[in-house]
Amino acid sequence: MRKEASGVALSILLLAVSFSADAQHTEKGFRIGVLAAPSASFISYRVGAFRQRLREQGYFEGKNLVIDYRYAEGRIDRLPDLAAELVGLKVDVIVTAGPANKAAMKASSTIPIVTTGSSDPVGDGLVASLARPGGNVTGLSLRFPNLDRKRLELLREAFPKVDRVAYLWGSGSERANTPPTDVEAAAKALRVTLLSLEVRTIDDFENVFARAKKEGAQALIAIPDPRINIQQRQILDFAERNRLPAIYGTSEFVVAGGLMSYAPNYLDLYRRAAEFVDIILKGAKPADIPIEQPTKLELVINLRTARQIGVTIPPEILTWADRVIK
Repeated sequence: MRKEASGVALSILLLAVSFSADAQHTEKGFRIGVLAAPSASFISYRVGAFRQRLREQGYFEGKNLVIDYRYAEGRIDRLPDLAAELVGLKVDVIVTAGPANKAAMKASSTIPIVTTGSSDPVGDGLVASLARPGGNVTGLSLRFPNLDRKRLELLREAFPKVDRVAYLWGSGSERANTPPTDVEAAAKALRVTLLSLEVRTIDDFENVFARAKKEGAQALIAIPDPRINIQQRQILDFAERNRLPAIYGTSEFVVAGGLMSYAPNYLDLYRRAAEFVDIILKGAKPADIPIEQPTKLELVINLRTARQIGVTIPPEILTWADRVIK
């Protein structure tokens, strides 16, 4: 469940602007920019949820709405140019996530920006405070400082004999979990050897996989990162080929054939972002819309994959699952 205070604040703002903006909403067409670091295919479900929620609120593409998409395909260095393109199109709102947040903010200090997820909006300089952002950015925070630790604990709980875990992470970008040093501390407490596999570019994966295999990895943790997400198929194939139980940072991996994920519900976040967009298009200012912190995380398990790689998920872990793919 989301924090009630944030939802109430958003509702009050919506009521305050809806009456005066109804005429403008029906007469004027709007233009939204979507700026994303991964590929279109990886976040297609999320964007689909976003578009559906917009339709439910009265926005129809080709009628009163245009959406311009810019995807960096995992190459974070492309984001500033893509953000500048959206600014040049004079979009009414830019929707972002992760490393795209700062790129959009640097490209414009006036166009409203709605983030579908920032690990630390205040610390990263996106907003002055969660309650009163104060600038042109609002949206959702994904500050879950113990999330990677919990993933490691779930992996060890499910497979207690595992003692060498490959930890796949992307360096130098915003992400919604803890630094590797904190995960290493958790691994030490669990008596697990953590193989830190740093990814700087999407060209690093061949070497990363070779190292994991050479050092005898028995399981895998892959955290959310555009460079990791863009290599979803390769990572899933590596885990399957080497029969590695793995836990991922997004449910898309599990739907595509991964074993487990423990993460926020990203479809819900994108639906919620559409509600932020709606209130902005109706006249509210991002500076006055509180940043919202979702509180629910979900555990998703794919039993088909478990059978395929020859592992058994303990019954107690299955009872914790929010969704089981059979």
